Amino acid sequence: MKESYYITTPIYYVNDKPHIGHAYTTILCDTFARFNRLLGKKVFFLTGTDEHGEKVERTATSLGKEVTQHVDDMVVHFKQAWKKLNIQYDDFIRTTEARHKEVVHIVVRKLLASGDIYKGKYEGWYCVPCESFWSDVQLADKKCPDCHRAVNHYEEENFFFKLSNYQDWLKQYISEHPDFIIPKGKRQEVLSFLKDPLEDLCISRPKKRLSWGIPFPDHEQFVMYVWFDALINYISAPGYSVKKETFSSVWPADIHMIGKDILRQHAIYWPIMLKAAGIEQPRHIIAHGWWTIEGSKVSKSRGNIVDPINMAAMYGVDTFRYYMLREASIGSDGAYSEELLIRRFNSDLANDLGNLVYRSLSMGERYFKGVIPAIDPQTIVHPIREHAEQLGKKLEKAINEEFDPRAAIGAIWDLISDANKYVEDSKPWQLKKDTSKEHQLREFMYTLLEVIRFIGIALTPFLPETAEKILFLLKESKVDAAALNTWGVLQPGRTLEKGQPLFPKIEDTQ
Repeated sequence: MKESYYITTPIYYVNDKPHIGHAYTTILCDTFARFNRLLGKKVFFLTGTDEHGEKVERTATSLGKEVTQHVDDMVVHFKQAWKKLNIQYDDFIRTTEARHKEVVHIVVRKLLASGDIYKGKYEGWYCVPCESFWSDVQLADKKCPDCHRAVNHYEEENFFFKLSNYQDWLKQYISEHPDFIIPKGKRQEVLSFLKDPLEDLCISRPKKRLSWGIPFPDHEQFVMYVWFDALINYISAPGYSVKKETFSSVWPADIHMIGKDILRQHAIYWPIMLKAAGIEQPRHIIAHGWWTIEGSKVSKSRGNIVDPINMAAMYGVDTFRYYMLREASIGSDGAYSEELLIRRFNSDLANDLGNLVYRSLSMGERYFKGVIPAIDPQTIVHPIREHAEQLGKKLEKAINEEFDPRAAIGAIWDLISDANKYVEDSKPWQLKKDTSKEHQLREFMYTLLEVIRFIGIALTPFLPETAEKILFLLKESKVDAAALNTWGVLQPGRTLEKGQPLFPKIEDTQ
């Protein structure tokens, strides 16, 4: 069994600051990474920035900056955003780094030597915003079929990568590995695309037209096409062909997490590049949906950008993370609404979770002076114990088999609901009045606190700050897979903290 776990975000283009789409992808990856750390795996979580190409050069020029200064400035925004959103990545790759350029040159030279890259003449249409070439038949009303913006006509000598040589192989590989592209709808989309002949990919640009890029090895009058350069980040960061032991310890990647708009590059270009270079394929390519406002994709061009940092500052980092993870399934678009975020806060976080924790610790203080009551945990027989003991398995299935963090959070909230019902059904306030039911009260109190411990550990990948607060109140430091799957970890006699409500309710100001 592979003990390491390698997950990647796409590297983000530095033509603008991080938005809700960037935040969603990165929060998803952070959640998967944290969960697998909880399982004891050696996790390598990679993110970074894509810093070459005509679009970046044009943006820098429009701002009156040198390109190097512009990309350096933008990288700061991304790193600050991930810090504020409590993203725990292991490496941050920049395509302007020497370590990346070195591996790009290694791969290109390998493909030149094998004949998979050749020199030829290109004539066609180019979309600057998408950094993509299109043929006449691919255009939509003489515009880019992806973004529907104007395209430029180019005729020039360039280098090409033989995508067409590997089309049949890729179709067979996808057919034989049904979970290679997730969800199924995106897998079918790629297979449909592959029904038509693939054109070879133009992977260079003449330096006289574009100077901002990685020089093409041994042909300094060209620079690398930004997408060919960018995709290689997934193997350049762990050190392909340079740090062989490190690379072999993490590759293949378990998950490439991407937005659905870059599916073609990741599910067609990248697998073929790896195949041609003799490198093992990643295990899963997961394409999530977009975030929309009133039915329109959230984007700078539409003027409906949602700033994730502002949202996190207003409502709390964990609130924003919870909304992102709970409101959208990976295979579907998510509808963003600040009003719905507030409703989720008040209902799920304040009422369900926050009230459960504060109420339980308040009862512990009132009934047992803030001390975990003396009882043998293994004598407790109640359905809620079995529910808690099964939670870890449910989470592992949801995250690592079904790739569904929304279902995982749903499983945690099922236990939270069960715990709230357990309080109402047990009526501890009545048990306290009857001295003959002292043992029942002790059993109730221990069971409730132990269930909250399970909830606290289970929340660590999803709401890390909240989980830390819950476990602090319980004075519990054991946070691993064993603790998540073992009943009776809380030690009787330990003094608890009552604390403050985790999520004070947001009052309606209207």
